[in-house]
Amino acid sequence: MTFYCLGDLMVDVVARLFGPLAEGSDSPGVISYVGGGSAANTAAWLTRVGESTVFVGAIGDDPAGQSQVESLHRLGVDVRFRVDRTRPTGTCLVLVAPAGERTMVPDPGANLSLLEHDVPVEEFRTGDHLHVSGYALLRDSRDAALHAIAAAARAGMTVSVGAASAAPLQQLGAEEFLRMVPDDALLFANEKEAGVLVGLSGDAADLARALATGGRQAVVTAGSGVAAWSNGEATASREAEPLDSPELDTTGAGDAFAAGFLAARTRDASPEVCLRDGHALAAAACRTTGGRPEPR
Repeated sequence: MTFYCLGDLMVDVVARLFGPLAEGSDSPGVISYVGGGSAANTAAWLTRVGESTVFVGAIGDDPAGQSQVESLHRLGVDVRFRVDRTRPTGTCLVLVAPAGERTMVPDPGANLSLLEHDVPVEEFRTGDHLHVSGYALLRDSRDAALHAIAAAARAGMTVSVGAASAAPLQQLGAEEFLRMVPDDALLFANEKEAGVLVGLSGDAADLARALATGGRQAVVTAGSGVAAWSNGEATASREAEPLDSPELDTTGAGDAFAAGFLAARTRDASPEVCLRDGHALAAAACRTTGGRPEPR
């Protein structure tokens, strides 16, 4: 099986703060420049666990973009990318609080330029899998993402979608976003995102059941707590194991969780095992600065 991960690629400027953000003044911290972007992160973590992975996205005509492509290649990811001659490679400022929670300030840049003809649909084959970052559905790259989803369905591929982030989901509207998610897709969301999409609060299991309608499956995560899967009839939950070292940051943890879950599903593992493997990769991401695994 080959995983095609379509969506955003970013340069993450990660500022790990030593204390609360001092608005209007200085806030000491450690700053790192690392690869990011939800789709690129998931592709990298899938490769780390031995899966064949292709990233589909866009970069700027700049050293940052070329560096990102080379970084993904070093991690073992095959790359299909568009070069935007006018927009720079996407950049995201990530503020990481001492407890590990992150706040992001994204500038999508070249990610906005992904077009339908950039998607290698001629490579799609029955038995492969398409994973679409929700950010691709929330931005100007929407047509490319919908084109990929339609082509994957025609090719007999399975499809999963990440819910991106709560604030832009709220801005777009739950109904509009869910309309773009295929009925038979697997939808990944954290508790905040799921709450926006279903319009109610609850634990991960409740939210997963509410999202799993019309043949859709859903996975809802709750940080270092319980994650749950549901197909609308059955539900499975699993709590994360305690981290054996302090968290660096949670950037990319959800992307890594999706990779672990999807990789386990290729082995026909039970939902409980898929959740376990998702937690394991998410924990590895928390121990890493930025959202991707370190090169070996």
